[in-house]
Amino acid sequence: MSLKKKVAAFAVAAAMIVPLAACGSNGSSSSEGSNGETVELNVWGWEPLLKEVVPGFEKENPNIKVKITNAGTNSKEYTALSNALNAGSGAPDVVQLDYNAVPQFALTGGLEDLSQYGSGDIIDQFTNGAKSAVTIENKVYGLPMGTGPMALFYNKDVFDKAGVTEAPKTWDEFYEAAKKIRKTGSYITSDSGDAGFAMSMMWEAGGAPFKVDGENLTINLTGDSGVQKFADFWQKMISEDLIDTQTAGWSEDWYKSLNDGSIASLMTGAWMPITLENSVKDAAGKYRVAALPTPSGEAVSSENGGGALAVVKGTKKGDAAYKFAKYVAIGGGNKTFTDGGSFPPDKATLENKDFLDKKVDYFGGQQINKVLAQSASDVKTEFQFLPFQVYANDVFADTVGKAYAKNSTTTLKDGLKQWQDKLVAYGKEQGYTVNQ
Repeated sequence: MSLKKKVAAFAVAAAMIVPLAACGSNGSSSSEGSNGETVELNVWGWEPLLKEVVPGFEKENPNIKVKITNAGTNSKEYTALSNALNAGSGAPDVVQLDYNAVPQFALTGGLEDLSQYGSGDIIDQFTNGAKSAVTIENKVYGLPMGTGPMALFYNKDVFDKAGVTEAPKTWDEFYEAAKKIRKTGSYITSDSGDAGFAMSMMWEAGGAPFKVDGENLTINLTGDSGVQKFADFWQKMISEDLIDTQTAGWSEDWYKSLNDGSIASLMTGAWMPITLENSVKDAAGKYRVAALPTPSGEAVSSENGGGALAVVKGTKKGDAAYKFAKYVAIGGGNKTFTDGGSFPPDKATLENKDFLDKKVDYFGGQQINKVLAQSASDVKTEFQFLPFQVYANDVFADTVGKAYAKNSTTTLKDGLKQWQDKLVAYGKEQGYTVNQ
């Protein structure tokens, strides 16, 4: 069995298999809307804003009709897509993917190389972070639909009460601020063991634990300096009870703690403002946005979240599929997404004066887009995800995640060693040559 087929097959076996509920389009009409014929385009995605862009797209492309199907969020959709690709039927024409899932499907032959449709003409319109996220082995496998450059979202009232009058710029300053805030009864932030957050922090610290070179992988969580730097810093925060490790992110208790100030800040992606405005309403006017604290205070950042629309391998509607992805990325759909709270991936929007100067009442009238746009320009672009990052994130909880449990005897470094061992074994099972 070839490496690509082996990886795809094993990815399905390792995931929780769910029935494929939506009908795909592979093997159907090859019409692209010429001669008045109508193309029916199947798009899988969980982002609600996708449905909002359809009317505008269909108005510009009257011979293309778009059906949006929510095949499940993140891993559920990925399992369904892997099943369909392996079966040779049932896959969509276009699929929404988190950035960390793009390599998995690109390297296992599940996505079309978009250069055949003209991606080379537009790829430089995106930020370096967005561009690097969809470019695998010098080929473009998706068009960005949103990004997540990291920033610090903090409750200024809680910070002021604790005597923290300026947002911390370094990890040491963040640590000192955490001690002051803890004395007031609040936590500076929360983390119950989130793989995406950990990866973003390693990335920001200059970590490069994963290197992919064809069928050769390097997995070095135990020796990479950036990873170890994060582990030392975050272990100190956990051990001294300076972060809330017991409140699960996105839970009802988590939102309650953000509302009442029990959790005073979050280090997360630039898509967070709309979530705070909609779900943390009691703190309106109290929040501010600052640059991400960094190990040394150097202006560097990383990505957390964001994703792309990719054209699925084997579709007979590739031109129409690419048109839709392009419309969302840099066409009329881009404005719909930006107005809806997604953080734009294109440089033109990030340089737009109206966008940058917009004052946001929730954040006390602060022009937060200036901070977030600067973070986007500060993102390091050398970071690589594994070609089975979805699996890696799933087993994070069983390894590194144990270090977050109350009174745990497992340290982050213990967990990182366990995570590395699992990933090395998994990579070898896929047919990769793995170096540590």
